[in-house]
Amino acid sequence: MALPAWLHPRYRKNTYLFIYYLIQFCGHSWIFTNMTVRFFSFGEDSMVDTFYAIGLVMRLCQSISLLELLHIYVGIEPNHLCPRFLQLTERIIILFVVITSQEEVQEKYVVCVLFIFWNLLDMVRYTYSMLSVIGISYAVLTWLSQTLWMPIYPLCVLAEAFAIYQSLPYFESFGTYSTKLPFDLSIYFPYVLKIYLMMLFIGMYYTYSHLYSERRDILRVFPFKKKKM
Repeated sequence: MALPAWLHPRYRKNTYLFIYYLIQFCGHSWIFTNMTVRFFSFGEDSMVDTFYAIGLVMRLCQSISLLELLHIYVGIEPNHLCPRFLQLTERIIILFVVITSQEEVQEKYVVCVLFIFWNLLDMVRYTYSMLSVIGISYAVLTWLSQTLWMPIYPLCVLAEAFAIYQSLPYFESFGTYSTKLPFDLSIYFPYVLKIYLMMLFIGMYYTYSHLYSERRDILRVFPFKKKKM
């Protein structure tokens, strides 16, 4: 006897992914809309307190996005683990370690710029993924999701690097995360950030190469696909 459609594992998997993508889309759309309205209402002053206005929701969305590593690991999301891990790690480190820990950095314009870039990418990506799960595809959306990251992702990495650069004086002054270890050893966190700064660009090259290959494969076959309803 055949199982009802709603009991089929694939149906439950797609339902879960659709809800997950929808939640992320709503969260990032709210952030982007809030930033846009605040900018037109308060001008440049809104950029200074961007983190105070939407930082909590941004941290929530980025924390939930760690589930995507589990999705890939268990096989319910068809992506490669390493590139996604690098992308998520970049954001978690910048958001929670660099920005959240230093109140002075939270007031920098680079925070607003980063949030704009992240949300532009995620709104398009989650819209594309959400519709793909239910079998709907649009040529324009597919092209946009596979192309928008090409100029924006490198700009994101540059903004992340600039955020690290601007945070270094505060980590040096306050000694945040710097600690002494036994046997006269110590961890000086600004040095750790400088090492990570170099690794950031190495990771960008790897991730960019992977995304470009993925884009080429998807756009190569997409014109032969028809819209599914």
